[in-house]
Amino acid sequence: MTAEGVNLDGSGDATDDALALAAGYPGAVAAVRVSGPFKHSQVSHGDFLGAVLGTGITRDKVGDVILLEGEGAQVIISPDLQDFLLSSLTAVHRVAVSVQPIPLSDLKVSPPRIETLRTVEASLRLDAVASAAFRLSRSKFTDLIAKGDVRVNWREAAKSGVALKSGDVVSVRGKGRCKIGEVTTTKKGRYAVELTRYV
Repeated sequence: MTAEGVNLDGSGDATDDALALAAGYPGAVAAVRVSGPFKHSQVSHGDFLGAVLGTGITRDKVGDVILLEGEGAQVIISPDLQDFLLSSLTAVHRVAVSVQPIPLSDLKVSPPRIETLRTVEASLRLDAVASAAFRLSRSKFTDLIAKGDVRVNWREAAKSGVALKSGDVVSVRGKGRCKIGEVTTTKKGRYAVELTRYV
């Protein structure tokens, strides 16, 4: 089973994935709670992730795993695979588990740090605007796009020249996300872009 058009970056930052809700894309990710009698079992992040992948789900469809001490874990996952995981995941590290869907608001994560900035660019190209947001050179950002590390609105960016607009969310593997705010035109015909970066 796959979630067409949706890829989780697996960056290890559950807050980043939960930002899908705040950014206006509530269907971009889903979450489940994996519960079991783990009080006397030493289980790790890797045990839960391995059990999820053992069902046949691929790594790019799984976000972070948030451990709940002695109780289990919360897992961020592609929404099209949520029902599959509910019925397929039955044990973690030889401990029987139950799996229930949970709202993203229940995730045990800290609020992201927010940084606001403004950039003025000749165009609204992805590589121009987002490289400024993440303080990377344009060539370095283009390399990240080529590696599949950049997503626009939770879909992998295929081209560096795609035009961004107000409301778009750009994510970079391991570096967080930024949201495109108000876009205005300067007297010289350049684009002044307000950015909110979640780090």
